[in-house]
Amino acid sequence: MRRYGKNPDEDDVRVRPNRKGNRPRTNIRPKHEDASEGLVLTVDRGRITCLIEDRTVTAMKARELGRKSVVVGDRVMVVGDLTGAKDTLARIVRVQPRTSVLRRTADDDDPFERVVVANADQLAIVTALADPEPRPRLIDRCLVAAYDAGLTPLLVLTKSDLASPDTLLESYGALGVPYVVTNRDELTDGAAADRVRERLTDRITAFVGHSGVGKTTLVNSLVPARKRATGHVNAVTGRGRHTTTSALALPLPDDRGWVIDTPGVRSFGLHHVDPSRVIQAFPDLVPGTEGCPRACSHDEAECALDQWVADGHADPARLYSLRRLLATRERREGD
Repeated sequence: MRRYGKNPDEDDVRVRPNRKGNRPRTNIRPKHEDASEGLVLTVDRGRITCLIEDRTVTAMKARELGRKSVVVGDRVMVVGDLTGAKDTLARIVRVQPRTSVLRRTADDDDPFERVVVANADQLAIVTALADPEPRPRLIDRCLVAAYDAGLTPLLVLTKSDLASPDTLLESYGALGVPYVVTNRDELTDGAAADRVRERLTDRITAFVGHSGVGKTTLVNSLVPARKRATGHVNAVTGRGRHTTTSALALPLPDDRGWVIDTPGVRSFGLHHVDPSRVIQAFPDLVPGTEGCPRACSHDEAECALDQWVADGHADPARLYSLRRLLATRERREGD
């Protein structure tokens, strides 16, 4: 320890230099009033591509955002070099409030939520009718996630030249979910894209589906100016070249909406889902819950929905569908 004399002066005091600068710390953050608004198109290893007016700009999160995530579909405020020129890098300083958030967990017992996309208003659930076989449990889980996020679901059934859609559609009839059926020939001549596009006009639609169902092929048909690579995935094992590795937002022709292509999923965990939000997608059943006990699971002896349906206020098939969807939170997809 350094010892000073009885009368030390300023020459005896050594001040350790501040390696990060000598400015005092402050909680005041710059307002960035000159920031420009952008739309996040894709996120890849910390580099975020944003659309600002008519150009794409590469950016990264500013330090003041901390751990706040930035995902595809976010509206963000950006500062710095906004020219979009090669090797330039801007900064995202603010994430605007989100109108919707589609989440999933890796598994049902995983408490860590992953935000798939932000600010979408429709979820297109793409499933093949054969090669690979349909996975109703995965469809149910995607429907629950859509209802929980407040998104309108849309079923897109592909490869109808290999199998009939009737049985699958019958199981979802009581939900009243809109659907489009396509076959592989129609993807070639563009007829499938035209029918699907009618459901996407003036909306932001996220596409989800199991690998190999033709999701990215369909997106390529919808947005022919920006083709993404497609690859073969084994219909039995699910293994193969999963070519969509990150979500990407793409504008429909004539700026009539957006599609967000997401990586193929093998599972859709629902650990984060609140059952009380799912039932909001069943407005004909909501009034019947007034007599339910607190924290009712809507599948127990005291549930008031049974009497509500018995009194003729709603179709029994609707209650069955609700309970089937809520039950997906309690069992794994393969059960």
